[in-house]
Amino acid sequence: MSDTQPGFSTLAVHAGSAPDAATGARATPIYQTTSFVFDDVDQAAALFGLQAFGNIYTRITNPTTAVLEERVAALEGGTAALAVASGHAAQLGVFHTLLRPGDEFIASDKLYGGSINQFNHSFQNFGWKVVWVNMEDEEALKKAVSDKTKAIFIESLANPGGVVIDIERVSKVAKAAGVPLIVDNTLATPYLCRPIEHGADIVVHSLTKFMGGHGNSMGGIIIDGGTFDWLASGRYPMLSEPRPEYQGMVLAETFGNFAFAIACRVLGLRDLGGAISPFNAFLIATGIETLPLRMQRHCDNAQVVAEWLEAHDKVDWVRYAGLKSDPCHELAGKYLPKGAGSVFTFGVKGGYEAGVKLVSSTGLLSHVANIGDSKSLIIHPASTTHRQLTDEQKAAAGAGPEVVRLSIGVEDVADIIADLEQALAEV
Repeated sequence: MSDTQPGFSTLAVHAGSAPDAATGARATPIYQTTSFVFDDVDQAAALFGLQAFGNIYTRITNPTTAVLEERVAALEGGTAALAVASGHAAQLGVFHTLLRPGDEFIASDKLYGGSINQFNHSFQNFGWKVVWVNMEDEEALKKAVSDKTKAIFIESLANPGGVVIDIERVSKVAKAAGVPLIVDNTLATPYLCRPIEHGADIVVHSLTKFMGGHGNSMGGIIIDGGTFDWLASGRYPMLSEPRPEYQGMVLAETFGNFAFAIACRVLGLRDLGGAISPFNAFLIATGIETLPLRMQRHCDNAQVVAEWLEAHDKVDWVRYAGLKSDPCHELAGKYLPKGAGSVFTFGVKGGYEAGVKLVSSTGLLSHVANIGDSKSLIIHPASTTHRQLTDEQKAAAGAGPEVVRLSIGVEDVADIIADLEQALAEV
């Protein structure tokens, strides 16, 4: 390869990988092993003491997983990454590194229902408090910041409502507060949006979705933007204070602009244990090779379907940032210039019962609790993914009783529309 910076599609295929040194295999091998033999006692001691990089145990590091981590870090423009078992595991790893009991973080009130549950309920067991804010209200965001605030969390493209968040505006508030901005980039992927370029400090993904792209493997990832000064305030002791288990090492001093990724690995993943399997890492890394091709087809198909639904007499409204009528259309032009993604919602006339009937009547579109598959998917969030929320929380998250969520796949768009047409006829 030349000395010039490779393009996105080239990185999606090649970043992190090379022909296998031992066998010459061109595809990344699956290192399906729990552990690795040390050269000698000195090498083992250096690995355990963070004085050298290498493989000890697959819960912490693995060569197959390392390819996935390097590839996603390159695509997002980060300094390093840590792959884990799921998107939820990634979020847990991030906040475990940032927060202590009694700390708070601010989160957008437009999030995936599973994240809302995790933040509201499971995180309470750690003594972490979430403060919900409408990120479109800048004054409300500023007022929510307190001495206990340690981070701000948003989705670049909100699930399920397809709301585009103004990352740069939120980043300014985060920087003024001296806290990192965490962006879940699952729906957009780095093909459509690179949040670090707009002021994010940490990016997370559910790799289960568009990055893997085929609905066959679970995974999550944390990307360190390398942009936050962990030593400036002393408010992040996991990074700024001596670690007793590593002979008093201060991670932020030792590892510089990729210290956060290291901390998540050697302090979080080491003990929380949410490791991704090498086989899943292999499948996801392979899926990423076609990410640019798939995401463009997803977006092109979704645009056509959204325009068709907007004109349908059984549809009240469509929320898709690619539509000129959508309130996020202008922001989508700034943050998502290649397309507004694959996932969007619409309101079917007839409310809750009509939504349930519609999702039960499709054939080509699969009724599943997932997004980002190469196959088109449909779900009624109020009766499934957001069922555990109150009516107020459902409405705030864009999952009201009439709402149907689509994840448009890469099939022929005429076939997708034909299936929706016959299903709407049943309503």
